[in-house]
Amino acid sequence: MTGERYSITDRIDAATGGMRMRRLRQAEWSRRLVREKQLSTADLIWPIFVREGSGAPQPVESMPGVDRLSVEGCVEAAKRARDLDIPVIALFPYTDPSLRDETGSEALNPENLICRATRAIKAAVPEVGIMCDVALDPYTSHGHDGVMAGDRILNDESVEVLCRQAVVQAEAGCDVIGPSDMMDGRVACIRGALDDAGCRDTMIMAYSAKYASAFYGPFRDAVGSGGMLKGDKRTYQMDYANSDEAVREAAQDLAEGADMIMVKPGLPYLDVLARLAREFGVPTFAYQTSGEYSMIMAAVRNGWLDGDKAMVETLTAYKRAGASGILTYFSPKVAEMMRG
Repeated sequence: MTGERYSITDRIDAATGGMRMRRLRQAEWSRRLVREKQLSTADLIWPIFVREGSGAPQPVESMPGVDRLSVEGCVEAAKRARDLDIPVIALFPYTDPSLRDETGSEALNPENLICRATRAIKAAVPEVGIMCDVALDPYTSHGHDGVMAGDRILNDESVEVLCRQAVVQAEAGCDVIGPSDMMDGRVACIRGALDDAGCRDTMIMAYSAKYASAFYGPFRDAVGSGGMLKGDKRTYQMDYANSDEAVREAAQDLAEGADMIMVKPGLPYLDVLARLAREFGVPTFAYQTSGEYSMIMAAVRNGWLDGDKAMVETLTAYKRAGASGILTYFSPKVAEMMRG
């Protein structure tokens, strides 16, 4: 038996050249020492849903643990982000159906919910960055991201409205404009509109590779557009079978003036994220969508997953793929874990 044991050892040493990979894994300190990617609070962008009125947070039923917050609640959330070293929050509105119309005109109102929340947060917590979504779906009665003629989304007419929306948000104090609409040419036009309005320092994080995905359902519930959506968004959001197209989209957005690019959804598209990060070498972000979040939370509630471990593992996967940062609803929870 002794000879046989040494024979196995000799064979393993011959096969591995004497390099035992498990040596580096045998203790927590050594695993930490050689860890290739490290998740930190600096990687987090916290998406927050804003609602009218005051009072207690309103739970989003399809997103356990996520609430719609009043403007005052958003200010408190921003203070929490500051205390947890989360650098940026991203604001999304729940727009009252009475304020929605065919053209999304409420998006252009300087006193709309997002603008009021932005000003309140900047007044109270100026050190936290604010990212605002540029798209019309939270404001349209048909639930699409642009202006429609019949069943068709009008690209150029939509871009004209989106430019005005971006300026309104920037003038309210938004730091990062996030065009999520996927209209052709919108980054160049928004950059020009911002510069013309004296908002040259306002950054653009383009949703460059935003796919027509099944993972957006809970988000649409959260902003109130899910039941309103007529048809689908496949004529402007990307086909999920394509990755070469994502490279072309990102290249075009960067040429048009985007400061940062994004892939959405995240986890099912890690190959695209890795490719864009490698191809362009610019700040590249991923959005852990509402569907990804809700799947994990549903499994946690059924006792099928360890929620904390699944959360950290998936967020680390984004970093491993090359993400500069992640928009995730887990932001405050993971930041609390890191602080602890």
